[in-house]
Amino acid sequence: MTVETMPAPAAHPFQSIDAATGEAFGAPFATHGPADVDAACAAAEVAFDAYRALDREARAAFLDAIGDEIVAIGDELIVTAMRESGLPRARLEGERGRTVGQLKLFAGVVREGGYLGLRVDPALPERQPLPRPDLRLRMVPIGPVAVFGASNFPLAFSTAGGDTASALAAGCPVVVKGHPAHPATGALVAAAILRAAEKTGMPEGVFGHLVGPGNDLGEALVKDPRIAAVGFTGSRGGGLALVRLAQARDVPIPVYAEMSSINPVILCPEALKARAADLGTAFVGSLTMGAGQFCTNPGLVLAIEGEGLDAFVDTARTALGGAKPTTMLTKGIHAAYEAGVTALSGHKHVETIGRGDVGEGITCGRAAFFATDAEAFLADESLGHEVFGASSLLVRCRDEAALHRVLKASEGQLTATIQMDAGDVDFAARLVPILERKAGRILANGWPTGVEVTHAMVHGGPFPATSDGRTTSVGSMAIDRFLRPVSYQNLLPDLLPAELRDDAAGTAPRLVDGKPA
Repeated sequence: MTVETMPAPAAHPFQSIDAATGEAFGAPFATHGPADVDAACAAAEVAFDAYRALDREARAAFLDAIGDEIVAIGDELIVTAMRESGLPRARLEGERGRTVGQLKLFAGVVREGGYLGLRVDPALPERQPLPRPDLRLRMVPIGPVAVFGASNFPLAFSTAGGDTASALAAGCPVVVKGHPAHPATGALVAAAILRAAEKTGMPEGVFGHLVGPGNDLGEALVKDPRIAAVGFTGSRGGGLALVRLAQARDVPIPVYAEMSSINPVILCPEALKARAADLGTAFVGSLTMGAGQFCTNPGLVLAIEGEGLDAFVDTARTALGGAKPTTMLTKGIHAAYEAGVTALSGHKHVETIGRGDVGEGITCGRAAFFATDAEAFLADESLGHEVFGASSLLVRCRDEAALHRVLKASEGQLTATIQMDAGDVDFAARLVPILERKAGRILANGWPTGVEVTHAMVHGGPFPATSDGRTTSVGSMAIDRFLRPVSYQNLLPDLLPAELRDDAAGTAPRLVDGKPA
């Protein structure tokens, strides 16, 4: 049995909300409750053994088919997501491409087989003083996974997003808690996944979709004993609440939560001397992209005081003044943004560099750029908290030592960016060891907004960027979150998993006695 989202009368129905007007539209959606959670988790548990036992090609074909079915929805998906999220067509068309690309990437990962981590240490019966047993290892899926859809990416981080794609690739059934800000978008994608499952012969229950506007649904899902792990993208408060629930279970489970990051950008001295104006313009472009509603938004800028920094600030102020505000995702996100900006603007040690243009919509957020000094930043930890939206804080540093102190005192981040020129190499070299301890991705001469879906990408970082800084939610390594190692000692060949048998050599990468074979 698979639980679907479907328009229906219910005791607690809710509707899609037009992000620009705040008006409800479309048919009501039934709010799922405890019985629906139980049914979805029970179905996922029943499906688990059958799904994980499928050969790799069957699972890869399922992932490919999901991508094809999402594309087949056509323009209805884009139009629906535009209305529910307020995001522009070009952004959502690109996000759809990324969503399909993630699914195809993981299909390739499954076919290649390296994720299995196969290792074979053959028996050494003649070894002295004791013989060595035959030892073989592979990674196995951990069980049904709960995935929470994100508000700011209604496609790429939601129903069929990276968490779902990587969990399904690992061999884990998925139960999605759809984000209430885009239920119609989620329903369209959920239906596409179910069509793909049917066409490729997947076991019933391999995918479930639950929706509702409150927190009770998510709490019940995380508490269900059949759920083995959780994928989440959202606020720090939401992520930590799920972590507490998961750790309070009789059998605790991991929560892979991407939560909070202000993504420091360091402007090196020679770069400021050479191209301060260009940096100021480009910074504002990154800051205001998508109303600043990216987890990689440049929310913190660090630089040493001087004429170059002054020129950067002047250019950024001018560019910001012409920045047209766009609709934010929800009323709640807009209200939180306004509260954060108001707190910064009223802080006694913070100056307002500039604000964006005033918008007409009820949820348009004016971009904001503030400044403080290193001493004030270090004295007040609240200045390092994320303001989700197009807001950033410049920290003016008297010297390199002050800049290093600020970075060392900062929280964990998804990204850290170094803007540098040839004359900044030594300066940047002293930064890299600090940034390695603080961020999951270090950029040079770019901007953090925009995440490539590749094998070498890390979209994670030390707490509170993520709840587990050893992992990533983007890129092929995301599959590792939903696998665990099992070692087989002296099992008869007929009892071994197929990939570990001697006659399967060459079908997937393996190490034999620690060497590629």
